[in-house]
This record gives sequence, C-alpha cells and structure tokens, in this order.
Amino acid sequence: MWLESWLVRSRYPHAVAAGVLLALAFPNCEISGLAWVAPALMLGVAAGTDGKQAFRIGYMAGLAYHLTSLYWLLLIPVTFFPILGWVSLSAYLSLYTATWVWGAWRLWPSVPGPFQAPGLPPPSWPVWSKRTVWCIGVAALWVGLEIIRARLLGGFPWNILGASQFQLTPLIQVSRFTGVYGVSFLVVWFSAALLCTGMGLLRAPSRRTPWLLDLALPALAIASLFSWGWRVVEVAPLPEKVLRVAVVQPSIPQTEIWDPEENASRFEELLQLSSQALAESPDLLLWPEAAVPELLRWDEPTYTSITGLARSNHTWMIIGADDAIPGATPTDPVTYFNSSWLIDPEGGIAGTYRKQQLVAFGEEVPFTRWLPFLKWLTPITGAFTRGEAFVSFPMDTLAVETVTLICFEDVFPHLARKSVTEGTDFMVNLTNDGWFREGAAQRQQAANSVFRAVENGVPLIRCT
Repeated sequence: MWLESWLVRSRYPHAVAAGVLLALAFPNCEISGLAWVAPALMLGVAAGTDGKQAFRIGYMAGLAYHLTSLYWLLLIPVTFFPILGWVSLSAYLSLYTATWVWGAWRLWPSVPGPFQAPGLPPPSWPVWSKRTVWCIGVAALWVGLEIIRARLLGGFPWNILGASQFQLTPLIQVSRFTGVYGVSFLVVWFSAALLCTGMGLLRAPSRRTPWLLDLALPALAIASLFSWGWRVVEVAPLPEKVLRVAVVQPSIPQTEIWDPEENASRFEELLQLSSQALAESPDLLLWPEAAVPELLRWDEPTYTSITGLARSNHTWMIIGADDAIPGATPTDPVTYFNSSWLIDPEGGIAGTYRKQQLVAFGEEVPFTRWLPFLKWLTPITGAFTRGEAFVSFPMDTLAVETVTLICFEDVFPHLARKSVTEGTDFMVNLTNDGWFREGAAQRQQAANSVFRAVENGVPLIRCT
C-alpha cells in the first residue's frame, strides 16, 4: 500500500514517463511529435521543487530516456559487458538532462523563485517578455549541453534531440546554417513555450487567449523556417555530375566476423555479391567497415583478389579493411588502424584514411593509464590507434572527390564538417552495425547521418 501511495504522490514516475516518451520520438518508434512535448513534461514535473529535487527529477527522466533509446547495447553478442556499458553510458548521459532541468528552473525569472514552495505553478508569474526570454534561454542551455556532450570525454552525440525530426525534410534545412543543434533549439523553445502556456491556463483557466502568446513567437519561427525549407527542397537543382554506385552489404553476423575459421567463406561471399553488383557496370563499388577479414596490405591473397577485382572490372572501389604498421624492432608492438581504402581501376591503392573517432571500450580502452583495471572490463582483446587527419579520395577519371567517415563518425557534426572541403562532391560512411543485430542502432545512426548531408550540402552514401 505504501508503494502505491508513493507512486501516486511522487514526481519520479512522471519523470520516468517523460523520459520514455522522449525515447519514443527516435527510431524505431519514430513518433517525432513526442520530442516537442517531452522536455515540457520534464520541466513541469520539476516545477515548484527545490534545486536538488529538480536535479534528481531531471536525472530520472534522462535515465529513463537513455536506457530506453540505447537498449540495443544489450544486443552485443558477449556476456556481462553489455549490461555494464548500457547502464554506465546511460548514467553518464543522464547528467546532462539533470543539469538542464536544474538550470532551467534556476533561470526562471520569478521572484522569489520556483523553489520556495511545492506545487505547480511557481509562486510568481513573470510578464510575457520575461517568459519568452526564459524559453529562449532554456533552449540555448539544452543546445549548449548537447555541444558539450558531443565533445567531452571523446564525445557521444548519438540521438541529439534535433535528430528525432529527420523525416521533416523542409524544417531540417536550417541545419545547413546551425547544424542539427538548430533543430534541437526549435524543439526545446517550442516545448518550453508549451509549458508556459499550460502553466498560464492552470493559473487562470478562464483567460485562455492571452496565454497563447507564449506559443506565438516559436510557432511563427518554426512555420517560417518550414516554409523556407520547403522552397529550398522544391527548387533544388539537378546534380551536375551523375555517379553510378554499387553498395555491397553482406549482412554477416558479428559472431562470424570474430571466428577466424569463417574468414575465407565470408570473404568469398563478399566477392560473389560484388560480382553481381559489377554486372551493372558501376563507377564506384563500396564495401562496409571491416569487410575484409585479413590485413589488406599484408595478406597477399587478399590484396591480389581485391586489386584484381578492381582491375578486371576497371572500377573504383572504397573498402573497409584494417591496417597495421610493424614496430621499429621485432620486440616493438604493432600499431593497428581501422581504415578505409581507395582502390583505382588499375588495381593500385590510391588512398588510405584511418579512423579518428574510436569507439570507447570497443576499439580503445580509455583512461587505462590511470585506471589499468578497465582493460579487464571490455570484450576487446586489442586496441586501435587514432588516425591524425581526414584524407580526400579523388577519382580523377570520374572527376569527383569524396571523403570517408568510418563507423559512427557520421553522428559527429563537427567531425563531418571538418572532413568536407570545397572540392568534396559527396561523403561516404562505411560502418558495421552487425554488433547490435537488428536493434534500433542501425536506424538511429541513419537518422543522425541525414543531418551530415544537410549540414555540409553534399550527398552522403552509407554502406553498412
């Protein structure tokens, strides 16, 4: 009975509900409208509390959101580590949501403030101009925390709020100027204004029209940007260059990739699928991340097969294969890289890019210098080294140039922005989503990557 009473009186179940609703805005559910409401619910649950409770409420909402949206981490086919990683990452990311809820109410322009007495709404009610400034400030705070999250401790900008709107093509055109963060700003601005409208109606239910002013400005901004984006999409010019690209996606279970005895069979399958694709005479053939079982430069049969395939079909290839540099002496360790390779139609290696943004506890174990025990908490047995810079892949016979983003590098806005130069015609993302079976990770990454094309004004071709 006491539990039932606590659930009814406590704000925490409502915070959890708000977090789950936000998670449902992202793939696979993709109820994008919930993203416009969930932040308001988080703030509403915390209204009238003290600062500590507001932080805890925000943390509970964030924990529910991240545990729900990142459930696919549990699908990694190893024991123990998935649960640890799922909980630890969600616990860390929830700090940002907690900070936002706490900071939003600290910014509330009422006197003496919303933390003085319990209940909803806060004791004093500011004028419209101050409420508007608060809504804009709350949206700016959310965006600021997203930018920090994308960079701090290596960064993890997965499922930035604006990415939930990836299907609203006209609206997300604003990303070419603001990045995905501009869409996040609009969503939170509207949501905060929605909260002010609701609180105003609770204060004076009979006076409905005045409180609609809170929604007027963000609604006008969103409608104007949507209208502008619609015109941008409608009048988009036809491309000056046309490229025929074949994308080979073999759908190999991760457990097979880890099994050395399966290397020959899965490489043979890759070659067979490529032969089928090459029958259509593409200009460019793509293989996904880690498609090649052996080290391309150091395994002669692999090198011969791949370069011979390009040469016999006179086609360009971009493939994912690990690279290695031996140590200076036989006792020095080998340095490994997660790499992409450009193979020219003559069968030569025309370029190599080494992945810069490594997956923590997947491709590298961070902080082992200070916390060496961490290397025992990860399923990986070795570690990759970070690449130092982006490498353009020019294809002179096709008169085009591209850059590659490996794995989840396509969810980092600042990283993709840095990769694109004036001469870049398109981007390529090579990734391996087999780690997470058929969970939501694949579609969530695709949703995030949509914004890299809009932000940089060039197409993005993904081979996964």
